Amino acid sequence: MSEIMTSSTKSEQIIAFQGHLGAYSHLACRNARPNLSPVPCATFTEAMQKVEKGQAGLAMIPIENSTAGRVEEIYRQLPKTRLSIIGEHFESINHCLIGLKGSQLESIETVCSHPQALAQCDNNIMKLGLKTDVKSDTAGAAHEIMQLQDTTRAAIASSMAAELYGMDILKENFQDYDGNTTRFIILSREAELPEYRQGQKYLTSLMFRVRNLPAALYKGMGGFATNGINMVKLESYMDTGSFQATSFYMDVEAHQSEQGMVNALEELAFFAQDIRILGTYTPSSWRQVKGVIS
Repeated sequence: MSEIMTSSTKSEQIIAFQGHLGAYSHLACRNARPNLSPVPCATFTEAMQKVEKGQAGLAMIPIENSTAGRVEEIYRQLPKTRLSIIGEHFESINHCLIGLKGSQLESIETVCSHPQALAQCDNNIMKLGLKTDVKSDTAGAAHEIMQLQDTTRAAIASSMAAELYGMDILKENFQDYDGNTTRFIILSREAELPEYRQGQKYLTSLMFRVRNLPAALYKGMGGFATNGINMVKLESYMDTGSFQATSFYMDVEAHQSEQGMVNALEELAFFAQDIRILGTYTPSSWRQVKGVIS
C-alpha cells in the first residue's frame, strides 16, 4: 500500500501502531492522520519506543473500548514513558469473521483474535459453539490463518484485513453490540499545548498516585468539584508491586493553564504524589456528536 513507509520516509512523517497491517489501529491511523505513513509494530511498547527514539513522529494507541472496557496493558506502559498525549480518536469497530478463500461458516471450529476482539464478540462466538485462540492482534490472527491454510479456523478482524490477506468474509457485524467503538490516544515526544481560549472545550489527561491516607482519593477529587471541573474518566491501576497505594489515570474537561485547573491540582497535591500531566488537547468531535461531553 502506498501509505506504508518507504526507506526514504522521514521519521516525523511516520505514525507507529501495534499489530499487523489491517489491524484496527492501522485503520485509526489512516482515518485520523491520513497524511502520515503507518508503521506496524509487534507490541505497544515497541510502538511507543519508536516515538521516544525519534524513529516515528507519533504513536496511535488504543486505551478503551465501549464493549470490552479498558486496554489494561496501556495503563502499565504509560508510567514508563515520557510521551505526551496530543489528541484522541474514536474508531467505530465493525468486526468480521473471516476465513480462507472458499471456506464455509459450518466448517469453522476455532476463532482466533486479540483478547479485546474476542470479548467484544463473546455472545456470537458462543452461539456458534466455537473454540477461541488468543492472538496478539486481530490482523495478525488473519495473517496466521492465511499462512496455515487451515479451513477450520477463522479470525475476527477488519474487512481491510480480509482484503489485504485475500480472505473471505464469512460473517459481517460479528460484534455483540452495535456502536462498538475504540478510543485511541495519539502520543508524541513533544507536548502540543493548545492556546487557552474562553469557551473552547479541552481535555486534560493526568496520572497520579494517592497517598496512603484515609479518604485520600475522595479529598483529592474535592478540588475538581469545588472548581467546577467535570471528570470524564477515572481508572485505577497498580504499578508499584505492592498494595499500599493505588495509581490513577484521569481525564477532565479543562485546560491545564486555566485557574480552576491550577487550583484543583494544588489541592490534589496534598493527597496524591507523582502527579504527571500527560497532555491537554482538543476533544474529538465524536464526543459532541454522541453527547458524551458537557
